[in-house]
Amino acid sequence: MDTQIFNKIDDPNDGDVISQDSVPDLATVNSEDDPVDREISEEEASVKKNKRKGKTRKKDAPSSFITGLYDWVSAFLFALIAVVLVMTFCFRIVDVDGNSMLNTLQDHNKIVVTGLDYEPQVGDIVVISRGVELDKVIVKRIIAVGGQTVDLDEKTGEVIVDGVVLEEKYVTSKTEARDTQFPIEVEEGKVFVLGDNRSVSKDSRYQEVGLIDEDWVIGKVQYRFYPFNEIGTVE
Repeated sequence: MDTQIFNKIDDPNDGDVISQDSVPDLATVNSEDDPVDREISEEEASVKKNKRKGKTRKKDAPSSFITGLYDWVSAFLFALIAVVLVMTFCFRIVDVDGNSMLNTLQDHNKIVVTGLDYEPQVGDIVVISRGVELDKVIVKRIIAVGGQTVDLDEKTGEVIVDGVVLEEKYVTSKTEARDTQFPIEVEEGKVFVLGDNRSVSKDSRYQEVGLIDEDWVIGKVQYRFYPFNEIGTVE
């Protein structure tokens, strides 16, 4: 018997006989030549990568907005706290109310007061927070500090501290005693204050005001910034 019959297959299409060796192996059908599993070009890989990044950006957009908003709010709150601390401990802006400091300061002047580590000194114009009969701050000039003695010359209206007559060029009227008995010794930790406009100022000459505790002194008047034509230091 011819053994070649078992090594050939009849082609039903044309009747030709083909070799079994020419039949493709099924295991090689999905080879690298198959378009399904072929290698992706660098360009195509880049496009797919960019698409994935685009989707990621869209997903991260709300998160980025919230993060930016949080940072902005945090910065705003930090700045606000800093301003409050500066205004509280470094300087304050005060409106002058009244004419007790004429002609040095006028009613409605806006002044800058510094209080950080301030120690009251004779001659300083200061803002006082309390200790008086008024429920508002007042502006006065320090005439004497703790340990000094203040007296008045009733005839000349001059102020005398520790036996020395003060040269007060800023005063336009005589200084009268009011209802306080002079001479008066200033206690430690307190100050004696007067307004520059002695005829109308309610100050340490009145018993209802009296000596001012140093703790009630907010700070020293440094600058006037309103009205604008009078901007400058205050002495």
